Formats: sequence, structure tokens, C-alpha cells
Amino acid sequence: MNRSIRPARLLAAAAAVTVSLTMLTGCGAIFDEIMSGDDAPRDEPGGEITASADADAFQILKGDCIDLEALDGYGDAAEGEEYEVETVPVVPCAEEHTGEVYAELVMKTDKYPGDEGMSKKFDEWCYGEFEKFVGLSYDESKFGYTGFYPTQDTWEQLDDRTLQCIVSSEEPVKGSLKGVAQ
Repeated sequence: MNRSIRPARLLAAAAAVTVSLTMLTGCGAIFDEIMSGDDAPRDEPGGEITASADADAFQILKGDCIDLEALDGYGDAAEGEEYEVETVPVVPCAEEHTGEVYAELVMKTDKYPGDEGMSKKFDEWCYGEFEKFVGLSYDESKFGYTGFYPTQDTWEQLDDRTLQCIVSSEEPVKGSLKGVAQ
């Protein structure tokens, strides 16, 4: 799952988060080991995060709150740069966090749209969904966004079709950012 960012006004280093599991080609045991660990601690039946943890990047769901500052490499990345992650630091939304997954799109096409096409689709989708979630357009908001989307490798090898948008805040927040501007 390749995860990318739109340069955000408030982030000192607007970074692209890329989850790329290219190392998985051909080695079933390695694949099983990577894909089996680090489930996010969730309550039943709601599925909300119940404790801070490093969750497998493929276990992140819409509504999850993330400590973007603790995301390995996030603060060090140059604007627009993509990088690879295997785990994502999740926290209960009632605790301080700097990101929340606000939108998710499962693409229905079989053909990978290419790196540029995927990045464009991600940016258009997240930009369009931003105002619906925050209650204010991206251009007017003090918040930014980043997120995750498939790489060609995860598309072809793992049947990954999910784009996830994450609203980002420079300052830690508590609670959901849904409708915060209304």
C-alpha cells in the first residue's frame, strides 16, 4: 500500500507516506510474517482503537487516529517525498494525535493507473472529501492532509486497491476532527 501526501500548509515537512512491500516477492514465509503481526488493539463491536500501538499499515481503518509525528521518517521527509512504512502509530482518538483517517476509497479497476495516475487520483479524492469531513474547504482550513495509496507492487501482488485520506494537524488534538470547522 503506497501512501502519499499532498503538501500541507501546516506541516513543516509535508511528506508522502509510502507503504511498499516490494520485498514480499517470491517469499511466502516472509510475506506471512509481515502480514500477520501488529493488529491494532480494537474494542468490540465498534472497532475503535483502545490503546496506543504500532499497527500493521494494512490494518488501518477509516476513523483511526494516528500520531503522525511518531511515524518513522514523517518529520524528516522533504515536501512531496514518499517513503516506506510497515507500521503506523495509532492511538485512541481521545488521546493526543496529529492525524485521523477521514476517507477511504476502494478502486474498482483491475489495471494499475501508474504512479502519476495513482497520485493524482489520491489527491483529487482526498481534496474533494476534505470539506465533507472537516466542514471547511482545504484551502480555507488550518489542517492539511496526507494518506496512503497502493504502489504497483501492492496492487499486483496483494490486490491492494484502497486509498486512505488522513487529516493532519500541526498541533496535537484530542477527539475527532469531524465537523471541527462547523
